[in-house]
Amino acid sequence: MFRFTGAALALTFAALVASAPAHAADDKKATEPTPPAAEKLPDRAQAKFAPTAGQASALKAIQGQIAEYVAKTGPKFTFATHFDSDAGQIVIDSDAPRDLLAQLTRVEDPEARDAVAKAQINESKTEDVWHRRDDISPFWGGAGITNGSGICSAGYAVRNAAGAVFSVTAGHCFANGTNALVESGLRSYGTVSGRRLPTVTGQPMDMELVGGRTYVGRVYTGGVTSTTSRGVAAAGAAYEGYTNYCHSGRTTGENCGHTAQDTSAQVCTQTGCKQPVISFTGGNMIQGGDSGGAFYAIDSAGRAWIRGNTIATNGVTGYAQPYTTVASQYGVSIVTG
Repeated sequence: MFRFTGAALALTFAALVASAPAHAADDKKATEPTPPAAEKLPDRAQAKFAPTAGQASALKAIQGQIAEYVAKTGPKFTFATHFDSDAGQIVIDSDAPRDLLAQLTRVEDPEARDAVAKAQINESKTEDVWHRRDDISPFWGGAGITNGSGICSAGYAVRNAAGAVFSVTAGHCFANGTNALVESGLRSYGTVSGRRLPTVTGQPMDMELVGGRTYVGRVYTGGVTSTTSRGVAAAGAAYEGYTNYCHSGRTTGENCGHTAQDTSAQVCTQTGCKQPVISFTGGNMIQGGDSGGAFYAIDSAGRAWIRGNTIATNGVTGYAQPYTTVASQYGVSIVTG
């Protein structure tokens, strides 16, 4: 059974799993599953390289210095730093002048200094990602949402201690109190609250909640006009070295093949420095409008294991706000479906 809107819908990508039940079947109350044993996690992986003591020390120092600089001067330049667990080295992406970058990456410890000297430095600008298309209630993750100008993607559903259910998206998308709409503008998606963003609240996070409507534990599959979804099985921390993470967003649809490089990365964009975040490479990278969309692994049954929501990219490396931070900040648990 498909969901029809005013505009004709066409499946532009083959669904990766069988078509999920219609939304009407998603109203059943979801329950939190018992945490699985570690060996059963679909994304349990061993990274090729782990950071040495010098690399870990260097990253911590560099990220602190960059965060302090951005806090004092504002987001004049962008910075993104992470450990590449495939190559075994620090990666620094920035559009800042080289003399400033040299200043911000200066460290005293000899081992840390050697790690910085061997780092891969790329001249690039890392931007917040902005921009499926006409979702209906109950809402799924990966759909387009808007405030009438900027466009983002819904992430995944969570439930607080009082039983209220919300949809998670990126904090740089909309201001608190905004009446978010589905991308077509034909209906309300809910009201924004709980915004966390460096340039707004001073917190190194990029997340917010949308509430007041019905959100369920499913994430869109397939292309940008897909009518199919997969259920959410659980949520937790990402694993460095896992090579088949997926994202679901309104611009690029569902795409997999991402490798998690670092779960303690830092990314500094025009909305400030966010840390710790998940850095990932490979696959069809997120683009503008995918921001806020779900980031997850898929198990053998075709269900999504939520690891975070996408927030930024420089076209080569993507960044995701970890689910673990969302859960601890808001006191919420994942809604399954």
